[in-house]
Amino acid sequence: MDQTVRDMIIGQMNKAAEKLAAAKSLAKEGFFDDAISRAYYAVFHAASAVLLTEGITVNTRHSLKSMFGLHLVKSGKLDTHFGKVLNKIKDERENGDYDIFTFFEDEDAEEDIKEAEQFLKGMKEYLEDSYGIKEEDI
Repeated sequence: MDQTVRDMIIGQMNKAAEKLAAAKSLAKEGFFDDAISRAYYAVFHAASAVLLTEGITVNTRHSLKSMFGLHLVKSGKLDTHFGKVLNKIKDERENGDYDIFTFFEDEDAEEDIKEAEQFLKGMKEYLEDSYGIKEEDI
């Protein structure tokens, strides 16, 4: 892996950590829809980082979902649980952002934040085990 790709992966993982911190802050302030949205973007950036290891760059949530599922989950490189988390949080983000009749509560946001934390942890482990990118590099 060349240094440019490695730097992009690290940048995506840093962005994921930033979005996760924002999700936690928003949840504390009672902005649960927005906390879920930021938790999704934490997952989005972490998944994007791992897709870069496959030479894949995505710009939309649809292509992210498809490429992540095809190249990482269906190939057996990552557990199916990660695909399910991505899909669940993506759907909840869309409902919270666009559906005026969807309301999330503290428990919903906390669950999604916890799942996003686990997702980021899993992606960090994959990056370290498969590509030698250590957590302290991120």
